[in-house]
Amino acid sequence: MLYQQIQNNKRKTVLLVVLFSVLVLVVGWAIGYLFNNDWVSGIVITLIVLAIYIPITLKTAGSQVLNMSGSKEIQREDHPQLFGVVEELSLAARIPMPKVYIVNDPAPNAFATGIKPEKGAVAFTTGLLDRLNREELSGVAAHEISHIRNYDIRLMTISVALVGVIVLIANIGSRMMLFGGGRRGGNNKNNNPIVMILAIVLVILAPLAAQFAKLAVSRNREYLADASAVELTRNPKGLINALTKISQDPNEVKDAKEATASMYISYPFKKKRKKNSALWSTHPPMESRIEQLQNM
Repeated sequence: MLYQQIQNNKRKTVLLVVLFSVLVLVVGWAIGYLFNNDWVSGIVITLIVLAIYIPITLKTAGSQVLNMSGSKEIQREDHPQLFGVVEELSLAARIPMPKVYIVNDPAPNAFATGIKPEKGAVAFTTGLLDRLNREELSGVAAHEISHIRNYDIRLMTISVALVGVIVLIANIGSRMMLFGGGRRGGNNKNNNPIVMILAIVLVILAPLAAQFAKLAVSRNREYLADASAVELTRNPKGLINALTKISQDPNEVKDAKEATASMYISYPFKKKRKKNSALWSTHPPMESRIEQLQNM
């Protein structure tokens, strides 16, 4: 059951990433068709933007997340139990020991960053360390280490970059349409009017579709990290109890940002989560995550 769920989550993620990538290229095609009346130029421009944008995002993402969250790196003597838990689980996961950070915040939460295991870091709020016992802390640490081992941080960073590129290109396309920049393509008698309308709809709706794709990838990776955590600890009870305590706490993480909300083990804005529909959520419902863990 555990390994079947892990494989199902991996297959869903691959499918979502393929759909995401196709969406990026389709937007490039739509821009090229609308403004240059060909099928190639927009795709080429999109690929050039991606080649510049993604490496920069990957290089700076980790340090940005840690700085924005107010995380402070600690050493073993600062919290021996936490260091022991992280060290034990990173050995079980067969990855280098990640750097350990603490965020001074009463809300119980945690996140991981690092585009590859050699650059990994895990951060825990003081609220989490105050409320959880060792078994529950191991469940949370295993979840975060699984994100690093499964290369989820890299995947989500690339997803964020893809959304950024789609929004950037779609905005340029919308402005060109608004100010008449698409006249050359629009007045060409060889243009198919149905394809023209399809291209315009794609340019307008693509940013929305990209957001949906990014959130779907994020939710799926949370399920996978939960299952992987049980694989590491061989004990779903610790993570179940930790998620229950985290979900029942009313505090929000003070220095969390919308851009980094998907990286936390639980959505850090409790009030907004109640207003958001499941479609717009960065995390699966906590009840669903606990139910899946109970079935393992």
